[in-house]
Amino acid sequence: MGSVDADPAKARSRRELQHLLLAAVLSAPLVAGMIGDLLGFGMMVPGWLQLLLASTVQFWLGARFYKAAYKAVRNGSGNMDLLVALGTTAAWGLSVYMLLVQSHPGHTPHLYFESSAVLITFVLLGKWLEGRAKGQTAAAIRALMNLRPAIARVRRGAAIIEVSVDHVSTGDIVVVRPGEAIPIDGEIISGFSNVDEAMLTGEPLPVAKPVGARVTGGSINVDGLIEVETTATGGDTMLAKIVKMVEGAQAAKAPIQRVVDRISAIFVPIVLLVAALTLLAWWYTSGDIEMAVVTAVAVLVIACPCALGLATPTAVMVGTGEAARHGILIKDAEALERAHLVTVVAFDKTGTLTEGKPELTDAIAATGISKADILTLSASLQQGSEHPLAKAILARSKADGLPQLALTDFAAIPGFGVSGLVNGRKLLLGARRLLEKHDLLDTDLDSRAVALEASGRTVSWLAELAPERRILGLLAFGDSLRVSAKTAVAHLQQNGVEPVMVTGDNSGAANTVAEQLGITQVFAEVLPGDKADIVARLRSDGRVVAMVGDGINDSPALAAADVGIAMATGTDVAMHTAGVTLMRSEPTLVSGAIDISRRTYAKIRQGLFWAFIYNLVGIPLAALGYLSPVIAGGAMALSSVSVVLNALSLRGWKPPTIGGQK
Repeated sequence: MGSVDADPAKARSRRELQHLLLAAVLSAPLVAGMIGDLLGFGMMVPGWLQLLLASTVQFWLGARFYKAAYKAVRNGSGNMDLLVALGTTAAWGLSVYMLLVQSHPGHTPHLYFESSAVLITFVLLGKWLEGRAKGQTAAAIRALMNLRPAIARVRRGAAIIEVSVDHVSTGDIVVVRPGEAIPIDGEIISGFSNVDEAMLTGEPLPVAKPVGARVTGGSINVDGLIEVETTATGGDTMLAKIVKMVEGAQAAKAPIQRVVDRISAIFVPIVLLVAALTLLAWWYTSGDIEMAVVTAVAVLVIACPCALGLATPTAVMVGTGEAARHGILIKDAEALERAHLVTVVAFDKTGTLTEGKPELTDAIAATGISKADILTLSASLQQGSEHPLAKAILARSKADGLPQLALTDFAAIPGFGVSGLVNGRKLLLGARRLLEKHDLLDTDLDSRAVALEASGRTVSWLAELAPERRILGLLAFGDSLRVSAKTAVAHLQQNGVEPVMVTGDNSGAANTVAEQLGITQVFAEVLPGDKADIVARLRSDGRVVAMVGDGINDSPALAAADVGIAMATGTDVAMHTAGVTLMRSEPTLVSGAIDISRRTYAKIRQGLFWAFIYNLVGIPLAALGYLSPVIAGGAMALSSVSVVLNALSLRGWKPPTIGGQK
């Protein structure tokens, strides 16, 4: 019993190669006979054998073109396959007619079976090359899918058992030994290791992972024994999402390809008309029906828009594949195409340009209240929160050994802060505008807050609404810039893209960061719902805007932008909304996404240009009788090969760094 190929794409490629080689073998005697006859060697294959060889190629190996042509005609449209089917059938039919009518003992007329057979062989070559280009990118996807091991070691009480990774559930504790691939997404609860995430994020060096760090299935545990609590399995893992995103981008049509399809739908009927006029003109002027049919066939062959159809999808395939290799996931071909037009990049600040890991630098209490009280109440109010500022408060409270009090009625107020009952006291913690909303003010603390904000600190206010109504104190946070943020901003500016900042943070902190990075336009203290309005305002004067963010608050702005770019270290909502996801928290990958878009689009334009030029020159030459069907078929195949090779030159692309160096 034969084994089933686990990879349909590889099986299809193997089958197409077999068909191509068989077509070449069957066509070779026809071509050799034609060449020998031209050179005076009298090597022409007998007519009945030519018919047998050519018919096998025409109706067995070329059956796919008839099926596709039939579908096109049934749908009222024209395509490349229709031209191939008509052109080769005409050459084959003319040869059959001449073989039956003009053959007599001792004389075989000049036949054109080699034209139909060689043309189909050339088109099969183009199809196989296209499949190869797709397969090279698909191989990267298969490599990603193969990263996940089939077996996981799961702790069951005191025992560790091996189970299929498909049987691991959320909450299971998985033990991963040094050198093994991590089978699931999760959080380290025991041990320490360096983890190689290169295949997922493009990060060349292993990343240190202590207890509490998140790990991704498919990455390699380099040197430590770790225990991981499972947070996602199967289709919910980051690896599965990456594969799905890349496959989706390569399956979707770019906007320019839809334009090309519309052009092809008009182009094919025009070619058919030109071929018919060529047939009639040659027949009328020369009286030679044989030459008239051959010339018309050459027109049909040379006009096959193979290169036109290959230019866009091949470039998109290679561009999205290369981007994914370097940690830039492009969700769809539309985002890839649109990114090359970006003139403005709007950055969120926290977690994008900064590390997103703020530390508590100051805790200032109002008169009559201790610093320990401020920290205790704030930490109690923020327990369970995932906000970066909340984590900073909780870390400081834990380090100081402070207790956590009972919390009820907790509520997040997007863009303002949080509220809740701590030991029966109604508390608020958040931005200045939260105090203004409740008409609370402390002149002394306000002046301290202004000074802290001017130095680049983010300030949160703690207030009580009941049983008393008063401000209790303020907390100040510092967040360091990402190492590559300044490089990223400088590179965008070098390439004519204006960076701006859109943040909900206070003006002082925002302007301090902007000044350090060289950003001149800042929108600070922006509410989450207003970020999308800022993006719309930036777009209103015709500029193409990319929005870069990582949080739930950024999702409306990501959706409102021409191109949304999300950090994968952020929320799933941001990733789903954005057209581009950066697998590493590297702002330099923003310019990388724009660069691969520009290079891919350039390859598309080059391919389409040469495809159109080829047809513009080739059709008149064929109509005037300067090209035989065989030469026309060879030229058509050559144009397809050149377009594919041009697109494949994108392979080896790397994101640019400052100064334009790779």
